[in-house]
Amino acid sequence: MSRALHDVATGTLFGVALNYQGLLKQRLAEFEQPPYQKPPIKPVLFIKTPNTRNQHGADVVHPGNGERLQPGPALGVVIGKTASRVRPDEALDYVAGYTIVNEFSLPEDSYYRPAVKAKCRDGFCAIGPELVPTTQLADPHSLAIKLYVNGVIRQQNTTANFVRNIPLLIAEISEFMTLHEGDVLITGTPEDRVDVQPGDTVEVEISGLGRLANHIVAE
Repeated sequence: MSRALHDVATGTLFGVALNYQGLLKQRLAEFEQPPYQKPPIKPVLFIKTPNTRNQHGADVVHPGNGERLQPGPALGVVIGKTASRVRPDEALDYVAGYTIVNEFSLPEDSYYRPAVKAKCRDGFCAIGPELVPTTQLADPHSLAIKLYVNGVIRQQNTTANFVRNIPLLIAEISEFMTLHEGDVLITGTPEDRVDVQPGDTVEVEISGLGRLANHIVAE
């Protein structure tokens, strides 16, 4: 992680579930069942706790014991100043820049209630390698996002497929919760997550932001 990112992205890590169109479509039938009967109408949030923080080039420990480990390629939005009740048309003024996040998780049982045990293990949120200022990224909603496992593309999508764009996410979240300088908004992982094993090298590439690499090791 570059020094600049390390100094800036020091706050809370907020994850957004179900923020890709394809993923939402895959889950629609599930949401029509009791007790929910409809898809979420507000962003479904979860928090990656401080122990999950990890960086470019670092190891990620596979939980073992028959558990499955899945990487989560995502665009990270780093908040640049205190944001409370921000309007969508001004939301990007509160963004310091963008980075790559690999939001590791055990498979999701429920998107309505992301499990702490699945999301918050040590080292389960790699961030980096650097912070790219907003001035250097023309459009955060047209970025190709790719996941490589041992050099082979296993997952790819584009931020054009967000359910909620970045200004809307910031507006809806800051409506009830103040976002602070250094907080990181993890804008969602696309559908079709894959399993990884000890010995694998996992890389997330986002156009204009570089590549974030991590190595999976046995416990």
